[in-house]
Order: sequence, then structure tokens, then C-alpha cells
Amino acid sequence: MGHLRQIKQEYRALVKRLEAGTVAFPEPQDPGAWEGWREILEILYEPADAALAARLPVMPSDLAGVAARVGIPAEQLKPQLDRLCDRGLALDLVHPVTGATKYVLAPPVIGFFEFSLMRTHDHVPKRRMAEALDAYTRGDEAFVREVFGGETVIGRTLVHETALGEDPLPDMLDWERATAVVADARSWAVAHCYCRHKAGHLGKACAAPTENCLSLNGGADFVARRGFGRAIGKSEALDILCAARAGGLVQIADNVQNRPTYICNCCGCCCGQLLAINQFDLAAVKPSGFLAQSATAQCSGCSRCSRACPVTAITMTAQRTEGRPKNELRPAVDGERCLGCGICAEVCPRDAMRMHRRPERPFVPQNAVERSLRMVIERGHLAQFLFDEGAGRGMRFLNLVLRTLLRLPGAQRLVASRQVASRFVRAALARVEDPTGG
Repeated sequence: MGHLRQIKQEYRALVKRLEAGTVAFPEPQDPGAWEGWREILEILYEPADAALAARLPVMPSDLAGVAARVGIPAEQLKPQLDRLCDRGLALDLVHPVTGATKYVLAPPVIGFFEFSLMRTHDHVPKRRMAEALDAYTRGDEAFVREVFGGETVIGRTLVHETALGEDPLPDMLDWERATAVVADARSWAVAHCYCRHKAGHLGKACAAPTENCLSLNGGADFVARRGFGRAIGKSEALDILCAARAGGLVQIADNVQNRPTYICNCCGCCCGQLLAINQFDLAAVKPSGFLAQSATAQCSGCSRCSRACPVTAITMTAQRTEGRPKNELRPAVDGERCLGCGICAEVCPRDAMRMHRRPERPFVPQNAVERSLRMVIERGHLAQFLFDEGAGRGMRFLNLVLRTLLRLPGAQRLVASRQVASRFVRAALARVEDPTGG
């Protein structure tokens, strides 16, 4: 952390605070990336904003709890929190039934990175921000490895349902279907795609639509309430899904089964998650439960599937055929790299590329609590996350965390117990048998 002495104390404290959440904001080593890192902080946070953000909780807390934590009277704190929420630096989460509001520090992703460029006009200098983000995220591996270097990642692929054929699959669960995820949501919003907006300011944007980033449920409520996008109805959300599929875009959802907060419609040229796969060879997006496979007899070797694949998972290979003087080209699918998005199957003119069930359905966390715990365990943040939050939230929070910890496989529970120097947690983790039998 040698460069930290060159930034203000308020920013130093904020960077340290972000380490307690699911995704930190690590300092890069590359000089150009470091300048981008510093620029992001200075563009988004005035020193007073950074000082307050550095004391906010990384799990939702009500106004009274935040006031007690930061030592500011609630009536004085509320407008300061509203200012941070308007800028996407904090999130206010409103219960859809009771109206109770809780606040949480926004992480880098999904968080203040996206919110900085979801609006076309506000206080953020867009081109300068785009250049800083590009320098930071692409000039050094520190951040992409923080976000995408663990087994649990932020996003998961949703297969194009139109690529599966006309017969419904009896074993396909609702959370695997983009249409069901959208239809089952209680609220919807659409905003400008952060990645494509950033690429536009860098002179690299493709022709895909910009306003097609869908937010759902609590995410939609926040986006619409704070002006980062506009509220829409279910039918328009489904229309956006349909248009994105027709445009050959990958549909990436919140990596949870219950109450996902977004579905992005992504291209391989602009999307930060897909760029992490293509540039850094990281498993940045959880694949769907499907895998592309070629039916050789029908394949003409046109290579449309290979050219359409957003993560270069399909390679055209030469194949000898009796009675033909020239080699024929046939697609070879890298099953480890394939997202199972279905784009290749939809562009194939001969129905030669088809989507099949993977031998094992990829694991998706039940909810945001489980995903967060898995992420902090894998990134070595569990002790900070658990005790920093537990100290301010009491036994109800600790009980929720422990119930989730006890559902984890044995190996992850062992790692968790090593990270948390507490006889209480160690004893709790040891009380149950491994549900996986491992």
C-alpha cells in the first residue's frame, strides 16, 4: 500500500473501509492504473463525502443504527446520506411493505462504478471518469482478480430460452429463465449500460443499444428513486429481453436464486465481466446450466458460431473427410470457457449447434447473504465482515450469518473457522455434519 501516503486521509480510510465488504477497491501497482484509481476516488468523493462513507456499514442498517455508528444525530445525518445516495456512493433500501429504510455503503461493483455512468448528465465528468475506470480496470490485474478471482462471482449467465428448442424442459428451474426472473419481479427499471456508455467516451462503443440495463426488485426501486434510470412495466422489461436476445447479447443476472436485482444485456466488446474473461482469462461469470455442442453431420463449417461467441469459446478446427481434397472446418467448444448463453445456437443457419444440459448444474447461492458470505470467505474478508457488522447489529445479525455459514460445504466452513478467531463461531461450525457428505 505504498502509494496510499499520496492520497488524503479521508480516501485512505475509505479504501480501508471497502475491504470489509464483499468487493474491495485494491491499490494497483501499475503507475497508469494507480493514477486511474486515485482519479476515481477524487472524481466521485469530495473529502467530506469520503470521510462519512468510510464510517458507513457494509450491511444494511437503519438510520438510528448508522447515526449511532458515525456519531452524528439522525436529523443531521439524513440529508448527508441522501447526498451520498443521489451520487450512488451509498444505497438506501426501502422495504416494499413497511417502508422502513436501511442504508449501506455502495461497493465498487455492483455499485459506484456503474452508477457513475448510468446517467448521461450529472456532476460526474463522464469522459474523465471513463478514462480513469479504463486505466484502473484494464491496466492492472489487482481489481479484476479481487472481483472475479474467487469461485463465487457477481453475475451468472442466463441461457437464451429461444435457443433451447420448442419443447419445454421439465428440469429447468424458474431462476434459470430470464423471462421468469423478470415476470416474477415486483418492480422494474431500465438504465443506460455502464459498460457501453464508458466505451462510448473512449471511442470504442459498438452498435448495441445503450438503454437496456435492467434492474429488478429493490435494485429497480433504488435506480428509479435516485434517477439513475426510469421505472418501467413488466411488458417493457420483457420486450427489452427479447430485443437483446435478437441482438446477440449475453444475458447476465445477479448471481442469486432468490430476488435478483439486475439482468444485464452484454456484448463481448464492451462488458467488463466478459472482458475479464477475454483479457485476463478469469472465470468472471458463472455459466448457465447449459453447454453448446455441435452436431457435426449438419455443420457446414461457416464459422458463424465461432465469430458470434462473446468469450471465444468456439474454435474452428480442420477435419479430414474421405473423398474431399480440402479440409473441412468444424467447431470445437471449450466446455470450461463456454458460458452456456446460447448465442452460437441462435446464429447457426443449420441447427447444427445445440444447447445441452451440463452434467452438473453450476452452483448458484440462494440469496444475497449467502453470496456475500461466500465472497468474503474466498477473499479473506470474513473476520472484518462478521465482527465489524456484528458489533453494531447484535445477535439477530450474527444468528443469520451463522445459519448461512452452517449451510456451507465442509471445506468452506473450515476456511471460515480459520479466518475467524472465535471459539463461538468455531463451535457453531462444528455442530453440524457436512450436508454434502464431504
